[in-house]
Amino acid sequence: MPHSTPISVRFYELDPYRHLNHSVYVQYFEVGRIDLFASFGWTLTGMAELGANIVVSEITTRFIAPAVEADQLVVETRVAEVKRVSAVFEQRILRGEEVLATQIVTTACVNLEGRPIRFPDELHAALLEDLA
Repeated sequence: MPHSTPISVRFYELDPYRHLNHSVYVQYFEVGRIDLFASFGWTLTGMAELGANIVVSEITTRFIAPAVEADQLVVETRVAEVKRVSAVFEQRILRGEEVLATQIVTTACVNLEGRPIRFPDELHAALLEDLA
């Protein structure tokens, strides 16, 4: 089952057409992934303290229908693939049952200098456990 993160669309996130700006969808997806990590007990600060950062290496986003001001949305996030240094997440933004956007994100674990490293063991185990 995917992890769910509720989000409300705010007026200042709209484009001139009164639709949620395309760049904000990417931010919402990021919120969903960070919330998933938090559900495992991991924060970005906590990972950095262990010498690890999670970075995005590829994003594919599909926009299907616009969100508008005051929409109550849900970002669904699921782990689709896990390797020792990388993970792929599949995400959807929904308004009720309607899918507004989808995204596939490939991430990598890197050290504080930006070089690839293995996920910390506990995080790797949590990702594997959540693998759909």
